[in-house]
Amino acid sequence: QVQLVESGGGLVQPGGSLRLSCAASGFTFSGYPMSWYRQAPGKERELVASVSAFENRRNYADSVKGRFTISRDNAKKSLYLEMNSLKPEDTAVYYCNTIVASFHWGQGTQVTVSS
Repeated sequence: QVQLVESGGGLVQPGGSLRLSCAASGFTFSGYPMSWYRQAPGKERELVASVSAFENRRNYADSVKGRFTISRDNAKKSLYLEMNSLKPEDTAVYYCNTIVASFHWGQGTQVTVSS
């Protein structure tokens, strides 16, 4: 059974930082490109960052480029998102998943950026 378990969210002030983690199981993690998504209240889920399965290529939404860094540790079957210079508009529930398979979504982890 595929499981995606996000953690690391919390309440931070604008300009602060957080590191999110995603623990994956039930599939061959190293062979899948992985992504972070987020969903803010009243809005649809959006793709914020992706990392490839092999060449470690990274892509980011324009809104987070230069502030967020996605990475993966295949040995640990984990995906990470370093978030810096956080803004209130980054407030959302963050999820990990892949664009190449129809895995069930995890519970996500809440990130709230507020003073």
